[in-house]
Amino acid sequence: MTTTYTQLNRQQPDEKGFFGEYGGSFLPEDLQKVMDEITQAYEDIKDDPSFIKELTMLERTFTGRPSPVYYAKNLSEAVGGAQIYLKREDLNHTGAHKINHCLGEALLAKRMGKKKLIAETGAGQHGVALATAAALVGLECDIYMGAVDVAKQAPNVMRMKVLGAKVVSVTQGTQTLKDAVDAAFVAYLEDPVNTIYAIGSVVGPHPFPMMVRDFQSIVGREARSQFLEMTGKLPNHVMACVGGGSNAMGIFSGFLDDPEVRIYGVEPGGRGPAKGDNAATMTYGSKGIIHGFSCYLLQDEQGEPLPVYSIASGLDYPGVGPQHSFLKDIKRVEYVVANDRDALTTFYNLSRLEGIIPALESAHALGYAMKVAPKMSKDETILVNLSGRGDKDMDYVLEHYPLELYEQEISDQQKMYVPIH
Repeated sequence: MTTTYTQLNRQQPDEKGFFGEYGGSFLPEDLQKVMDEITQAYEDIKDDPSFIKELTMLERTFTGRPSPVYYAKNLSEAVGGAQIYLKREDLNHTGAHKINHCLGEALLAKRMGKKKLIAETGAGQHGVALATAAALVGLECDIYMGAVDVAKQAPNVMRMKVLGAKVVSVTQGTQTLKDAVDAAFVAYLEDPVNTIYAIGSVVGPHPFPMMVRDFQSIVGREARSQFLEMTGKLPNHVMACVGGGSNAMGIFSGFLDDPEVRIYGVEPGGRGPAKGDNAATMTYGSKGIIHGFSCYLLQDEQGEPLPVYSIASGLDYPGVGPQHSFLKDIKRVEYVVANDRDALTTFYNLSRLEGIIPALESAHALGYAMKVAPKMSKDETILVNLSGRGDKDMDYVLEHYPLELYEQEISDQQKMYVPIH
């Protein structure tokens, strides 16, 4: 049976956690029992008025919601073509969209009587958000982070420690996000009764893809209402970066039922299409199983996840959320790529033209928007989810794409910004 657009926003995984043929829960029997307890606990509280009241209050008074939709007038005029708008998730407390689901997961853990939150992080935004939520509700917190990312994201590492979290540097494998997930799962298996693995994206075994999607859907609900109020119509195009895919599912959920809105998930093209040079799962991957669920996966002939790479630590994951995999197959969302250079250039372009320093993850989505906007009419609109701010990336960007080089390129091209081709 073909799924229609009007059904998509009500689309839930089936009782076994599948979105079409993706998702599910591929776990040992003893761990599945624990996961079933989490599923039941979430089903019990998600419509509980007291839970909703507490979460809504914290979103308003602690996170700072609603985050605004902002018309990037200077950027739009410089690029030409379509008008570009930004959903400002970078203005949330902790600096990204991650706090949206971390608050929900922490409150759930507290109600379940858990004593410790365990999680992985790549760019550190999920780690900071979970450490923040743990401090708020009074739980212990262990964050697993690849050693490469620990070095790249030193400011966020210090934030996590200041907030009281234990940061565990993972030195196995490629020492990046996939390996951090592996290590966090191992730690969780040691004591699943007293701990909960607060997964940082719409990935993992059921119920996490559903649960994180639900907590992040506030982004899409707000954005849809705000855009209509600002412009009197819906955006023509909605774009977000996709690693695991939580920020993207958050904003996409507000527009899935609107067939006139084209939706794009922007993956990290890295250095190019060769294996190990990117993390563009939907573009180059095939169906496989990772971390207890099925999805599009960058994998070798034996079905083992391949090493992946992106300049954005929050995007270098070989899998992707199962609902994204489903949306790709039914052709509701188009998945495209932006490379490292696109993101680095956009980091400076947005800073110079709008006074907003974006996270490298978000810069992938905006970089793609800047590529396609000149090919569109001025009557068209693009809404980009600016999922995080770039404080964490400052040192890394300045080292790998020095400010002097960017300014020389502006001078050579005699423009206010460096065009993305």
